[in-house]
Amino acid sequence: MYNYTYDTETGGLLLNTSPMQFSKEPRPVYYKELDLLGFDQYWTYEKQDALPYMWAEANKYYYFGRLVAQTKGGNLYTAPELEIKEELIEPLRTVDIGRMLEKNADFLQVLEQETVKKIYDVWKRYKDKLDIFHVAFSGGKDSIVLLDLVKKALPKDEFVVVFGDTQMEFPDTYNVVEKVEAQCKAEGIRFYRAKSHMDALESWRKFGPPSRIIRWCCHVHKSVPQAIQLRQELGGTYKGLDFVGVRAQESVQRSDYEYESYGKKLKGQYSHNSILEWTSAEVWLYIYYYNLIINEAYKMGNQRVGCIFCPMSAKTDYIKNVTYREQINKFADVVRESYTQEDIESGYWCARSNGIPLHSNEDRYIERFSKTDFIIEVRKPTTKWQEWIKTLGEIPFKFTVEPTENGYIVKTDKKDVRTYPKEINAIKKIFRKSAFCVGCRVCEMNCRNNCISFQNGLKITNCYHCQECNQLDGGCIAYNSLKTHTKTGGNKMHKSIDVFGSHAPKTEWLSDFFDRKDDFLKENSLGPDQKNRFKRFLNAAALIEKDKITETTKRLSELGWDSLISLGIMLANLAYCPQFEWYIKNLDVGKFYTRAFLMETLKLENSEITGRFVLNAFKRIAQTPFGMTLNFGYVDSEDNFTRNKCHIGSPLVVLYSLYKFAEACGDYYEFTVSRLLNYNIDSDGISPTQIFGIEEDELKTILQGLTASNPDFITAKFTHDLDTISLNRNKTACDVLELL
Repeated sequence: MYNYTYDTETGGLLLNTSPMQFSKEPRPVYYKELDLLGFDQYWTYEKQDALPYMWAEANKYYYFGRLVAQTKGGNLYTAPELEIKEELIEPLRTVDIGRMLEKNADFLQVLEQETVKKIYDVWKRYKDKLDIFHVAFSGGKDSIVLLDLVKKALPKDEFVVVFGDTQMEFPDTYNVVEKVEAQCKAEGIRFYRAKSHMDALESWRKFGPPSRIIRWCCHVHKSVPQAIQLRQELGGTYKGLDFVGVRAQESVQRSDYEYESYGKKLKGQYSHNSILEWTSAEVWLYIYYYNLIINEAYKMGNQRVGCIFCPMSAKTDYIKNVTYREQINKFADVVRESYTQEDIESGYWCARSNGIPLHSNEDRYIERFSKTDFIIEVRKPTTKWQEWIKTLGEIPFKFTVEPTENGYIVKTDKKDVRTYPKEINAIKKIFRKSAFCVGCRVCEMNCRNNCISFQNGLKITNCYHCQECNQLDGGCIAYNSLKTHTKTGGNKMHKSIDVFGSHAPKTEWLSDFFDRKDDFLKENSLGPDQKNRFKRFLNAAALIEKDKITETTKRLSELGWDSLISLGIMLANLAYCPQFEWYIKNLDVGKFYTRAFLMETLKLENSEITGRFVLNAFKRIAQTPFGMTLNFGYVDSEDNFTRNKCHIGSPLVVLYSLYKFAEACGDYYEFTVSRLLNYNIDSDGISPTQIFGIEEDELKTILQGLTASNPDFITAKFTHDLDTISLNRNKTACDVLELL
């Protein structure tokens, strides 16, 4: 809520009301961290851990307002390199905590009062509608502060505290939990510990080690055990609200969170992110102000104290490995069992998005098409599909299941895939569950009607067909982590269509790029993820190459980047970007599509979050000159999507697109009008008629005009119902740009 500066008088933090875009998340630095990183070779200080000596922002260290050191590199086994910015001759002084708190007291009181009021207000609104309120406690600084605030806001018998024991906690976290549990019991607050029925190491082997993209662990070891614990305490299904210590400043992803949500963390449950707008500066000041418990893991230099070996926090793995080697090695051994040494050293294990790189992982679910059928092959199923199929209700098409030596093959008419995308998507999820289910109980928790049980093997009874159990990425947590198939049955995943994530290009970004060109690439106001996603767009539009502007950029800049010609040239290039290719090949020109229909179509081969990003990106693109000037697409007020016939600024745009088509088809420089109008042919090239929505008569007129004006590039003949279009093999799409 407040910005901060470093106070040269106290060595602490000083809150202020100046605008702040994103906090650098300062944290206190104690002697143990200084020792572990080797700072004791340069500075002298007392070995006491009651008070911090300085503050750190990521890898930068600040002492009484001055940047005095930073670290570089480092990994699980190698200490980061130290770079001393300032020699500190005298023994280090500790932060004057008392004086620091005096200076910030007014800010902290306002912060506390506003947050307590938010907590009280949400409780008052829902107290007669919900069965339970609970604080999700982790033992970290944010949940320590959150619990203290909830205690101040609500009667002690109106909420419970649930510690989600992931079995991957820091040893110091369990010490915190014991102290907090004792405090709660003394105050008459119910405190529960929730733990998955699955052993953590066992789950790492069954699902594959979690990654930054595939975070199955949050479901299996956090959300589900807590929900099960509360169900047991309440004697069945419940509807509740959990207070969660999520803060927007922790990451770009969390910056989009809202205070209140329904069903995002767990189906059918409310969440309240009570300290959403707090920064770590405010969290630490609050902890010191009220003398709350500090997890000792922070004093050793750990920025977060969630799971002890997590792909989200690899930068602090060296400190963890030095201080908690026994616990670290248990999980590091599973990583070594699962990946090649190259994948481990490069850090790829932290970023995997499927099961392909995992050793001993098998193709257990494969999709493919024959001439007449859509086929699913399941090998070594772990549960019965006959149970899972009960969740679907009536199915509007016929399918067959034929047993094989180690599984079965499912067949349905390929026409059904386009006719019934929602139902086909549901069928696919059913057989994925059958192939991969390990009984993690996520589906059971999503079922608010208690129809699913794993007590004596999978059993589904009296199903309401609400489909909540299928609302998971891919339909199954284990499948999403271990998948290796493509729609053609190969052993590599299809190219991701989620190119721009949640950061599709904006008009002002494009305008700034064309205005400043190279200077824009060197320095701009975009955030790290925005910058990365926008570069993908610029690369796909052939505007940059290897972080340098191209001749295309210079040429289009002269024409005006938002002119019809420039937009058409860029679209001809963007058509070969997977995301634009999806728009072009799946949205017929002039046809309206509801968001729900498009989401179901996307989910046939992608996760729900990918589908959401792809549709949101189309909406944003439609608001740029690509939609407003070129007329590429439009989304109305009721969220209906349409792709439109584009305005052609010059026949040369079509000529450029024809050369791109020919080059993509493997130097296929001679073709017919019927070929350009036939979109069902499997081809790497995308016809300009499909890109721009050009109809046959208009195409012929354009081609005849190009033949007359540029005979050294193209010859088109239309005689006696026969047509031939020939491009000059010695010319390229880049040569067409010279004609502009």
